[in-house]
Amino acid sequence: MDQALLEAWEEINRNPEIWVAVLSAEGDRAFCVGADVSGGTERQSRMALGGGLTGIGGPLVKLEKPLIAAVQGYALGGGFELAMCADIIVAAENAQFGLPETKAGIIGECGVVHRAIRQLPHRIGMAMILTGDRMPAKDALHYGLVNEVVEPAELESAAARWAEKVASASPLANRAAKDAVLSRLGYPLEVALATRFETIENYASSEDVVEGRNAFVEKRKPEWKGR
Repeated sequence: MDQALLEAWEEINRNPEIWVAVLSAEGDRAFCVGADVSGGTERQSRMALGGGLTGIGGPLVKLEKPLIAAVQGYALGGGFELAMCADIIVAAENAQFGLPETKAGIIGECGVVHRAIRQLPHRIGMAMILTGDRMPAKDALHYGLVNEVVEPAELESAAARWAEKVASASPLANRAAKDAVLSRLGYPLEVALATRFETIENYASSEDVVEGRNAFVEKRKPEWKGR
């Protein structure tokens, strides 16, 4: 799965026809329960879990385009981290998020703990890390971890609805916005405000900028080209 996801991230970044991606899983039981640790925690490859997207034990792959996670059932450990790597999370009512590492006596360079403490209130994240307790979908919505909770049968259509909403915006503007936001997330506000972003500068001279202006003047829906 590591290798397949790595190839998917690279194709998403490379293919101009892809404006937004949805990460989902089959079945009802789980979104992803993380790495197979039945044979121990040592890995033959230094490639990161999730094909590098999560940055565990390997090079971090920067996904440049919007990603939506559609989560059902268990999202544990590395699976929880995969979900947190998304820009938007839609969860089924039966979704449960958890970090079972310390409860199982396992801990390493876990990107999942660093993401959890940044995306949840401090003590809520710490409680999950230190106890291994799982968080149900309704609590994840309460704490702002997910954007929407739906019935399991509606998960696929809900994720598609979010993807359509994202794709209705300029793909280049979305890409530039994501780059600007995430690349300065860990910096003081003053630094972020003083930074010039290459993706935004490139977007300023794109065809989509002209199309957006023309559509506004002509009071019509823009027809984005992604160039």
